[in-house]
Amino acid sequence: MKFCWCTLHVKNMDESVSFYKEVVGLKETRRFMAGPDTEIVFLGNGETEVELIWDKNKESSDLGEDISLGFMVESVEKQITLLKEKGLQILTEPISPNPNITFFFALDPNGLKIQFVEKM
Repeated sequence: MKFCWCTLHVKNMDESVSFYKEVVGLKETRRFMAGPDTEIVFLGNGETEVELIWDKNKESSDLGEDISLGFMVESVEKQITLLKEKGLQILTEPISPNPNITFFFALDPNGLKIQFVEKM
């Protein structure tokens, strides 16, 4: 079995695509209309993708407090600087549970927790 993608229902497609492209560094792999009121965008850099769905008729979605997506970055410090420049919410200071890894959590435009991880 192979994990394909994680689906997120988003409030604003342009804002969400911008976050995952500019902040996370994912590439848009495909975009299409799935009916007159629904747009779908896939983003990724390998096997696993993030699927964003925007439905004109859906006012809100429940992301859950205990779910997060983790992305590897070259530098936690540079990522924090980028998030601050874009006015995005950072939830935690960098955490180093062992000498080999440092990470922190921030929020995407929809309130989903995103973990940025640097291997030492």
